[in-house]
Amino acid sequence: MEFVIGIAILVAVVWLLVVNARRDDVIEPFKPSAHKPKQTRATRPEPSTMRQTNRFDERGAKHLHKPRILTGAAWVTDGDTIKVQKTQIRLFGIDAPELNHPYGQKAKWALHRLCKGHTIRAEVTEVDHYGRTVAKCYLPDGRDLSAEMVKMGLATDWPKFSGKKYSHLEKPDVRKKLFLANARQKGRMDMWHQFEDQQRRA
Repeated sequence: MEFVIGIAILVAVVWLLVVNARRDDVIEPFKPSAHKPKQTRATRPEPSTMRQTNRFDERGAKHLHKPRILTGAAWVTDGDTIKVQKTQIRLFGIDAPELNHPYGQKAKWALHRLCKGHTIRAEVTEVDHYGRTVAKCYLPDGRDLSAEMVKMGLATDWPKFSGKKYSHLEKPDVRKKLFLANARQKGRMDMWHQFEDQQRRA
């Protein structure tokens, strides 16, 4: 009887040694929470940078020989940009002020009033490498949205792209009033930077 008890104790001891040896071989799984990398605060781009990413890039644009037609209600982004059928469209041949520039909000809401309740016909003439488009946009009665914005004195003709199509519609003082749009056409972006620096300091 004592011999049997001794054997049983020996077996139990061997079993415990085997189990403990196996536990020592187990590798603890990696816990991400224990090794979190130091988080850095994301920097927000300057407002002017965010606006520029939405602008049509003429440097990477290609001309469409046969215009693509879009029709539908227009969502107005600013004084020379709308969305039709979820496609962002820059109005052909004109330049309106940015939203944070003088007359920018006024230009946006003037274009909104023109488009409200109407089906807009957009004849897409150019597409840039981001898929953004330039289009000649018309109201149901045939009025050209670009021409209407210039007539109201809330946009200027952009001869480089329009071939001076709308220059005769400009009001006499419009280039003084929309001096930042005029500066962009002349490549004077330093005036933009000065204006926006003043806004940030104000």
